[in-house]
Amino acid sequence: MAAPANRLLRRRLFLLCLFLRRLWETGASQIRYSVPEETEKGFIVGNISKDLGLELRELAERGVRIVSRGRTQLFALNPRSGSLVTAGRIDREELCAQSARCLVNFKVLVEDRVQLHGIEIEVTDINDNNPKFQVENLEVKINEIALPGTHYPLPEAVDPDVGLNSLQSYQLSPNNHFSLDVQTGDDGAVSPELVLERALDREEEAAHYLVLIATDGGEPRRSSTVHIRVTVLDTNDNAPVFAQPIYRVKVPENVPPGTRLLTVSASDPDEGTNGEVAYKFWKISEKQSPLFQLNENTGEISTAKSLDYEECAFYDMEIQAEDGGALKDRTKVLISVEDVNDNRPEVTITSLFSPVREDAPQGTIIVLFNAHDRDSGKNGQVVCSIEEILPFQLEKSVEDYYRLLTVHNLDREKTSGYNITVTATDRGTPPQSTEIHITLHVVDVNDNPPSFSQTSYSVYLPENNLRGTSIFSVTAHDPDSNENARVVYSLEEDTIQGAPLSSYVSINSDTGVLFALRSFDYEQFRDLQMQVRASDSGDPPLSSNVSLSIFVLDQNDNVPEILYPALPTDGSTGVELAPRSAEPGYLVTKVVAVDRDSGQNAWLSYRLLKASEPGLFTVGLHTGEVRTARALLDRDALKQSLVVAVQDHGQPPLSATVTLTVAVADSIPDVLADLGNLDSPANPEDSDLTLYLVVAVAAVSCVFLAFVIVLLALRLRHWHMSRLFQASGSGLADVPASQFVGVDGVRAFLQTYSHEVSLTADSRSHVIFPQPNYADTLISQESCEKSEPLCVSDDSRFPIEDTPFVPQAPPNTDWRFSQAQRPGTSGSQNGDETGTWPNNQFDTEMLQAMILASASEAADGSSTLGGGAGTMGLSARYGPQFTLQHVPDYRQNVYIPGSNATLTNAAGKRDGKAPAGGNGNKKKSGKKEKK
Repeated sequence: MAAPANRLLRRRLFLLCLFLRRLWETGASQIRYSVPEETEKGFIVGNISKDLGLELRELAERGVRIVSRGRTQLFALNPRSGSLVTAGRIDREELCAQSARCLVNFKVLVEDRVQLHGIEIEVTDINDNNPKFQVENLEVKINEIALPGTHYPLPEAVDPDVGLNSLQSYQLSPNNHFSLDVQTGDDGAVSPELVLERALDREEEAAHYLVLIATDGGEPRRSSTVHIRVTVLDTNDNAPVFAQPIYRVKVPENVPPGTRLLTVSASDPDEGTNGEVAYKFWKISEKQSPLFQLNENTGEISTAKSLDYEECAFYDMEIQAEDGGALKDRTKVLISVEDVNDNRPEVTITSLFSPVREDAPQGTIIVLFNAHDRDSGKNGQVVCSIEEILPFQLEKSVEDYYRLLTVHNLDREKTSGYNITVTATDRGTPPQSTEIHITLHVVDVNDNPPSFSQTSYSVYLPENNLRGTSIFSVTAHDPDSNENARVVYSLEEDTIQGAPLSSYVSINSDTGVLFALRSFDYEQFRDLQMQVRASDSGDPPLSSNVSLSIFVLDQNDNVPEILYPALPTDGSTGVELAPRSAEPGYLVTKVVAVDRDSGQNAWLSYRLLKASEPGLFTVGLHTGEVRTARALLDRDALKQSLVVAVQDHGQPPLSATVTLTVAVADSIPDVLADLGNLDSPANPEDSDLTLYLVVAVAAVSCVFLAFVIVLLALRLRHWHMSRLFQASGSGLADVPASQFVGVDGVRAFLQTYSHEVSLTADSRSHVIFPQPNYADTLISQESCEKSEPLCVSDDSRFPIEDTPFVPQAPPNTDWRFSQAQRPGTSGSQNGDETGTWPNNQFDTEMLQAMILASASEAADGSSTLGGGAGTMGLSARYGPQFTLQHVPDYRQNVYIPGSNATLTNAAGKRDGKAPAGGNGNKKKSGKKEKK
């Protein structure tokens, strides 16, 4: 009953001590625990979460973990309970050997705060080891003459436990000759000695057998035994004696195995075998025994294995010298191991925060590591360094821990990663160093917009491109990575000619290739301006714009367009008149053409492609003027057909042709006379058509003749009424002269421009022939006296009484058009006012109607032939019809045959330009008149 009570009391005392220790540790700077050795895995050492002031969930959130250096992890954190538990079996004797206190120190890291907390755990001893003798059987030789009371040392038992659990006592089995005496040394070591109580008699008993028991003080008690055989010897009166009671030696830890450390020496004055001394280890631990070897004959001690200062810096042992007579002596050997700088610093990375964002602020912790050297003194002092060119610096944290911090802003576009070399160097001689390589990746941040290689782009695209054609490609580069570098292309919204830009071009959002959605026409528009946007896919996205200009290049895709002569709408061919009296170089007509293209594609050249009579006419290469190449002969046919080709200078060149019909005759009667000589057409339908046209012309002539008769009757009645007014003396003599023309002049004017003959030889055409010579002419207003009421020709059939006749001007013999008055484009002749001759039947009929209307107005006295500017002296109804583009002022091209009057601009008269009279005719005109 007493034993269990004592155990319970000891356990309570033990727990009380633990409790008091915990109270003391709470106020200390470190967290201290204690744990008995040999506990099973998972034994709870303490509540680390409570001692750190953290909740259970914060252990994982804050990255709380244990960091230690250079040893097996003995403890672990239980995240579910927040407790510090054992990671395996802990053997105090293996961990701390014979140290009085066995302390295990390590650090607990709170990773998010980068805080280290020191943990100190004391491993308490339990009685788990038996006292152990070095040998199980021992032979002790004692001379028979030995006196009672002589002490003989016995081997000591070794108990690796400490305190009460270590070796406490020895016991000797009962016998009649020996007893046990236990000696306690200065260091507390207990040494047993065998004491001779009674004299021995070899002859009576040559050997005695004893049992030595070693017992510790643990609970439960443990013990071990050694069997001793005492052999009784003959007389040996001198024991060996060592030269020194203690031998001391210092040896560097890097000595190779087999190195002699020292030699112990003992002397024995006896002779023979009694003077022969043998040496052996008397007291040495199990760990030290394999390291050293002893020559039993010479006493030389040498190393059997390499020594390591970091494992053990001091060794002590006892050497026994024994002679042949079994007399013994002992000495102590103390070996001190000196540290040598044979260990490189050890660098252990505790935390690595990689990758790191490139926008990380200065002072961001990148790496937390431990640098330790197992050597001592200066050999164990470690200095860490990195390259100075890197944007980092090292900062010492606590004890042997270092932090690597950023000191500059990082830029992934310049450096996407760093290979950081940390060099740990000790202060030994020669110094030892260790390098570790840390790879740090920099995470991209969307801080760069896409950029184009040019500030603007110009694209030259030929017109008439195919729809969907790839016309250009833009590329923008983004130095960022991944999604931040993925560029998306788009076009800024815009409107071109009322249509959205997206209907003209499109762009591939991934490749930046620009496509044409329609065929471009240079004549419609010549360039497109747009903005191309490049946006990355970062968050938030960044973008940039570039100006893109598409210039449409002209292609030769338009055939020259002939403006004059243009084919009439009824399919007939216009006929030009060439008098037989025309000399070489006479301007017959002019072909006017334009090309909607530009540049070289619009340069036109004219050439005579085909002629019914080669060599008669020529065509100007650049002007398109059709001129006679030689004088016309009587044998030349009345109808001349010319095919004129107009060609541009594009590649390939395009051309158009026009067929001109030239009537060679001096007057309309000549044309009509020659018509009878023309061969009847082979096609009966053409003959019928010609007949119909002749009948139609005759009908129109009859209607026109009736109109003239009515007009003359009205004029006669008007004249008769005027005579009655004059006879009655109404004072009409004071009335200003009216702006009238004679009746015969009107008749001559109408006969000049009323002959429209349809000729159908090979093709249908409308020809208007002016008659050159008439006795009756229109008299200009200036040729009449202002005081006279009426101007008539000298050939008038209606004589007027009391009215003086105005002398008639000489007839206008040159009724033909001058070259300046020939049809053509403005600026192509030397004349001041030129234009294009009417190019279709409608324009011709309109001109005839205007002339008739003008003549009617002149007969009514409401207008003159030199009317208002811009209307050719016609009514307002017909004036604006010929002010359009390509319609020139025809007044300069209309001559009244046989008269010195012309259809001219009234503005010219106001400017003081005199009308062309008979006196102004050239000699050439006189020759033609005579002919």
